[in-house]
Formats: sequence, C-alpha cells, structure tokens
Amino acid sequence: MDKNLLNVLGNELQPCCLDPITGFYRDGLCKTGDQDIGTHVVCAVMTPEFLEYTKSKGNDLSTPRPEWQFPGLKPGDKWCLCISRWLEAEKAGKAPQIVLEATHQKALEYTDFETLLEYKH
Repeated sequence: MDKNLLNVLGNELQPCCLDPITGFYRDGLCKTGDQDIGTHVVCAVMTPEFLEYTKSKGNDLSTPRPEWQFPGLKPGDKWCLCISRWLEAEKAGKAPQIVLEATHQKALEYTDFETLLEYKH
C-alpha cells in the first residue's frame, strides 16, 4: 500500500467527493504533494456556518466560478480543505464534520487523532 495514500485510520485513502470533483489534484482524493502549499488533506462536509466562516476569511467556496470549473459548494457537499483553515475554523467553533476514511494521514502532522475523531461524520 502506498504510504502517500493512507488515511488517518492507517487504511487506504478513500475518495472524498467526485461530484463536485474535489482535491488539490481534482481527482476526488484529499492527497497532497509539493505543489500543494495549502495541504488540502481534510475531507470535510460543508455546513452553512463553515461556508460563511471561510467566506469571511477570504475563501468563498459557495459562489460558482465557471472559469475554474467550480460549481460552488452547498451544505452537505464534501470538499478537501486545507488543514490550516480547518484548524482555524475548529478554534472558532465553526469546523465542519470530516470523513476520516477520506482524510489524509498528513493531517496528523498538524493535529491529533482525538481532535479529528470529535468531528467524525
């Protein structure tokens, strides 16, 4: 098993979402690499509170951007988030739930498993 494709449970990384297609590499997986300076490793389930929070921080995920083939997200959609934004939202009480099976193990370099488990979808 490719250690670069393991989730926080130590198993094979599962797809986060294919419609809309997510991931830094737009392959449905919350995996990261050298080009991904944001470390998009958290598979999160969007909520109205989080979408408003991230918009207030300058990252509008709810508005469609056809020029980027981005449909805009709505509550219930799953999306690969930057670990830093998720942690920021968690401290602010706005963090969305996450799908552990689709959250890359690299997240554990930034936070502990117990914290992630609290937000299990």
